[in-house]
Amino acid sequence: MTGSSRTVHLAVYDTFADWETGHTTAHLARNGYTVRTVGLSREPVTTLGGLRVQPDLSLDELRAQDSALLILTGADAWDTGDALAPFARAARGFLDAGVPVAAICGATAGLAREGLLDGRTHTSAVSFYLAATGYAGGSRYVDADAVTDAGAAGGGGLITAGPTEPVAFAREVFALLGVYGPEKLDAWYRLFHDSDASAYEVLQGE
Repeated sequence: MTGSSRTVHLAVYDTFADWETGHTTAHLARNGYTVRTVGLSREPVTTLGGLRVQPDLSLDELRAQDSALLILTGADAWDTGDALAPFARAARGFLDAGVPVAAICGATAGLAREGLLDGRTHTSAVSFYLAATGYAGGSRYVDADAVTDAGAAGGGGLITAGPTEPVAFAREVFALLGVYGPEKLDAWYRLFHDSDASAYEVLQGE
């Protein structure tokens, strides 16, 4: 993987589903990563939760070599036109540069339309949601909470997840970036996904 090892870029746009990456960005920030937001422009956007977000940079300022990961969330606009297609094209640039991309919910459909799921193992909300895009990757669809495709030699890894799996999505991101070791990663997931109180001791003890 190439790119900056401690900066993660979160794409933001009107109606982006702010809850889908809350676990991911919060725990990356608590583990020494800088999370920078990137919009189509630097104009403020409003999330589905009604939060106003001022992007740190515009999409034309984003460079894969400055990043460890590009995160794309769901949004109404993924399914109502091509307004967010530039983010899917940016994802192609990241993957081609060997820098990973993580997409959840409607962003998976955007990647499907861009052709980025045709040759990669992936998941989404349901298989027929992606099939409606007309993409050619149906045989690579996996019915799972979240999936990581490591990518071909020289290519970046790709994480995909459905809209109800923000915790599993975060787990895949942490595993790909090496944020936690295996034991702590398992404990983190059990704590936040299963409310397993015993996992807290593992997290505190490492």
